[in-house]
Amino acid sequence: MEVPRCMSTQHPDNVRAPFFADHPVLQGEAEIKEAYYAYSHLGCTEQMWDYEGKEVDNFVVKKLLARYGHFFRERRLGEDLFLTLRVPNPRVERAEAKVLLETLESIPRSYDAARAFYGEDGPAPIFEVILPMTTSAAELNRVYHYYREFVGGKERQRCFDITVREWVGDFRPEGINVIPLIEDREHLLSADRIVEEYLLDKDVDYQRVFLARSDPALNYGLVSAVLLVKIALARLGRLEKRIGVELLPILGVGSAPFRGNFSPRRVEETLAEYPSVQTFTVQSAFKYDHPQEEVREAIRRLNGSRRGRPEEVDEGRCLEIIDKVSARYAACVWEVAPLVNELARYVPQRRARKLHVGLFGYSRELDGHNIHLPRAIKFCAAMYSLGMPPELLGLSALNREDLNFLRDVYRNFEDDVRDALRYLNVDNLGFLPSPLREEADVALRIFAPEFDEDHQEITGRIASALREGARDGAALGELIVQAASIRRFLG
Repeated sequence: MEVPRCMSTQHPDNVRAPFFADHPVLQGEAEIKEAYYAYSHLGCTEQMWDYEGKEVDNFVVKKLLARYGHFFRERRLGEDLFLTLRVPNPRVERAEAKVLLETLESIPRSYDAARAFYGEDGPAPIFEVILPMTTSAAELNRVYHYYREFVGGKERQRCFDITVREWVGDFRPEGINVIPLIEDREHLLSADRIVEEYLLDKDVDYQRVFLARSDPALNYGLVSAVLLVKIALARLGRLEKRIGVELLPILGVGSAPFRGNFSPRRVEETLAEYPSVQTFTVQSAFKYDHPQEEVREAIRRLNGSRRGRPEEVDEGRCLEIIDKVSARYAACVWEVAPLVNELARYVPQRRARKLHVGLFGYSRELDGHNIHLPRAIKFCAAMYSLGMPPELLGLSALNREDLNFLRDVYRNFEDDVRDALRYLNVDNLGFLPSPLREEADVALRIFAPEFDEDHQEITGRIASALREGARDGAALGELIVQAASIRRFLG
């Protein structure tokens, strides 16, 4: 069984709705179609099924096999194709805590549906879950042992006069793998320790580790996020060599440079930036905001590539830069947060989400400041709609030696910033807080951007509407979408 190179996800960063959806907000049956489309038409070999903060269909396996049996006869779910559940973390999402248990309970039912389809020798269609906001091995072990003891192990318990197995049948699989999704600075820097402790009593062929890229950027800035991921990858590489277990990182990258700059046109650049990553997320903008053939070809190239070796970095130097950039970034965000929150209200929904309050919910602490912010995609969309790419925030903290170091360690640094600078609207800077003007001035001195005039025209209209106190939500929402269509991502 080959671990996938690409994971299709349900991140709501797309501008356009896919052709199979009858509404721009994807949910329910449209997401069943989306999973099939990702597998069959795009060539993705994994689909994330996201229970964290959103509504999804509990009967996804049964529906996929019933509706698209011709396809899944040839490509077996759980063997050729992965379906991986992202579950709520009870430590931080108390209102959703029991959704975790309900989701784990659904795994044997999905196995029964697959067994009825494939026969007794069929694979388990679901055998891994992703735990977001992981901060310790104990959190992973709770999920791992709950499943083994209270779900898979339930069949051995007696119910009145018979065992549960005799009554309703066996519970398969007996156990599942738990993938940590690590999202904040402290725990990205201790990802190796968390994984090593979790694996102490387990005999596994491999262990996947999911490293966030969007939320670290939202909390610490673009440069800090990239360097944190690179340190985590280097440390995981050393751990892999020491314990002799294959550690296979997943990287959560989106299409905006702030969130990864991973689009069909930048597959090779992303592979070169993170050579030791096994799996890259293919989010909604990647799938729906580019021509289908271009998307298919990009995924074909991704699937045909091979994971490289982990790269070492100068961790001390990286941490110095992270400290400087994070502090400056936080100061800038503190100033612009009221404007971002106001504009984010008009960014259109693309998925049916529940209220999400957690480690990266609405209020967060940035370098000692408690700041109320939207989530990463809406933050990004709001900043771009203001004509101020968020990639620029924190750049003024860098000196010449820092920039030279970054050019060596962060290969795509200049390309990423230039890609973002295309959407800077210099005419809007007078409308923005002075720290943001300083960041733009620094970026313009270092780089030689080519501006997108159509995007500038639209973001100029957005700024004029806000300056004049206009609050026509429909009109602002339409302008936000027009600008996003030019970028080929919402946020």
